[in-house]
Amino acid sequence: MKTYGRYIIKKILIAILVIFVISIFVFLLMHLIPGDPVKLMMGGESDPAAVEAYREKLHLNDPIIQQYWRWITSAFRGDFGTSYSLNGQDIGMLLLQRFPVTISLAIPCIIISTVLGVLIGVFCAIHRGSVGDQILTVLMTALNGVPIFWIAIVFIWIFGLKLGIFPIMGWVNPATDFAGYLRSIAMPVTIMAFGPLSSIARQTRTNMLEVINQDYIRTARANGISEGSIKYRHALKNALIPIVTIVGIQLRWLVGGSLLIEQIFSINGIGKTVMLAITSRDYTMIQACTLIISVFVVGINLILDILYGYLDPRIRLNGGKEADS
Repeated sequence: MKTYGRYIIKKILIAILVIFVISIFVFLLMHLIPGDPVKLMMGGESDPAAVEAYREKLHLNDPIIQQYWRWITSAFRGDFGTSYSLNGQDIGMLLLQRFPVTISLAIPCIIISTVLGVLIGVFCAIHRGSVGDQILTVLMTALNGVPIFWIAIVFIWIFGLKLGIFPIMGWVNPATDFAGYLRSIAMPVTIMAFGPLSSIARQTRTNMLEVINQDYIRTARANGISEGSIKYRHALKNALIPIVTIVGIQLRWLVGGSLLIEQIFSINGIGKTVMLAITSRDYTMIQACTLIISVFVVGINLILDILYGYLDPRIRLNGGKEADS
């Protein structure tokens, strides 16, 4: 247990260091872009006095180290300043409103894709070479290669416009109308789940086939343990350990996928906010969104590393070297 405690502390310290390094790069974003970022935000024909006043408001005339310290300490308090493109709205409050929207899409998506992906992968491994295995393997491979925007167009045309089953835009707060919330996320979540689902299914199938051929599985069979117990209690448990890493990768993919999905379905989440900030050259908003997303991804990685160490004692016993590789 002491070894696992040291493993957790090591991972937390690494995560803090990574966030610190990322924060430096995010902060330097405004200083590395060509030209004057304030002029780019306000437009080339802006009044020089107004430009200079906005520079003072952003403290861009202060020494760079002082700027970074003010920015990072304010960020940890949730103060990211105001958005130029959204008429001076408080960025911290805006992100507090929109980040849960993106999470409300990502969590159901990863639950559905993980559960279905594992079930499909296990089925294909147990029935290797069958017609069902071949059909599902081809289908999972095809899903992984189809562009997400094309799937979205097909779904909107069939289920939104032709059949009218689901709304084609907007998001409903589950606290006010849970049934409406489920209808509003049905298409976005399903479309976002296709990519992770195919990856998890194929990886589970591969892992199960590798584990089934291990010596300890053959020994279990020789000792008279039932086939069901071997497959579901022994083989599946060990086959699922690498899936933790795959789920983490897919969660990071969902952050990027939300940029497109939220634009297509006009959902006011972090993804749509980032796209608005980029098109409006709202660099203070871009900095805030990038930092929040980065902290979220690092946090997910930290949780998965800790879980991985718990599931596989070899990881924590060797100090996490396997997890780092």
